[in-house]
Amino acid sequence: MDRLVEAQGWATEISVRTLLARWSSLVGSVNAAHSQPESYADSVLTVRAESTVWATSLRSIAPQLLARLNDQLGQGTVTGIKVLGPEGPSWKKGRLSVRDGRGPRDTYG
Repeated sequence: MDRLVEAQGWATEISVRTLLARWSSLVGSVNAAHSQPESYADSVLTVRAESTVWATSLRSIAPQLLARLNDQLGQGTVTGIKVLGPEGPSWKKGRLSVRDGRGPRDTYG
């Protein structure tokens, strides 16, 4: 199994996923209750927070989190942390929705 992981280049991905499974130990239980890692691609970790306040809180500790991740995974494994706030509602609903345009705002004058 170890040879397969090395041959496919999955070692870093598995190490990152294993470490992110312990998210609360990385960011603290309070921050972990209001955020979760969403993806890891091109050495950038994307984190989703449940509100803009929690996103701001995570952005403030991002440099320390980045250092901790690289200490445990090896320097350069994670080059950046992208913290996203909550997703807004989608105005694109149904098969008759307008794909291009301003959406509901174009009728307000």
